[in-house]
Amino acid sequence: MKRYRLRNFKQAEKWKKHYLMQRSLHREIVHNASDILKSKNFEKTKRHIQHGSMTVNRHCMDVAKYSLFISYKLEKMGIRCKKDELIRGALLHDYFLYDWHDADHVQPHNLHGFRHPGTALRNAKKEYRLTPREEDIIRKHMWPLTPMPPLCREAWIVTTADKWCSLLETLHVHKGHGAEKIRTEF
Repeated sequence: MKRYRLRNFKQAEKWKKHYLMQRSLHREIVHNASDILKSKNFEKTKRHIQHGSMTVNRHCMDVAKYSLFISYKLEKMGIRCKKDELIRGALLHDYFLYDWHDADHVQPHNLHGFRHPGTALRNAKKEYRLTPREEDIIRKHMWPLTPMPPLCREAWIVTTADKWCSLLETLHVHKGHGAEKIRTEF
């Protein structure tokens, strides 16, 4: 009986630690990018699927959280980065604002993997004043599909986090809830 209680206690402590970490990551994202999170176009990303059943919005939030987590681990080794730019670049890295699964004869999405970083960067520049580091994150997050590798550590971190999240979503380890239906009010 004592062993069972100890195991439950350890499991509860593990979940508590995980919850506190997730809450901390989320608070830092909100603190550094509330303008992005509240924007109408970022809200629209809830309508499009990224990989599996994960929305673009949730994917970008996950990439931002994993990027922050990686940056914390690197910081413990003495490697610092600009967290505000890391977060903002991670949230905007897939800011292409269309559903790349839809067949569109006007703008075919068959080369989406190669083209969407440029589209995301153009869309982000229309709405936000981006730093060179944020531009590098958005433009080069699909390396090696993009010809030039990232130039700053923040872009490398987001590129790594994006690949990891994409793998988990494609393998259905991370599952989303599907895209939100567009609400029409009469």
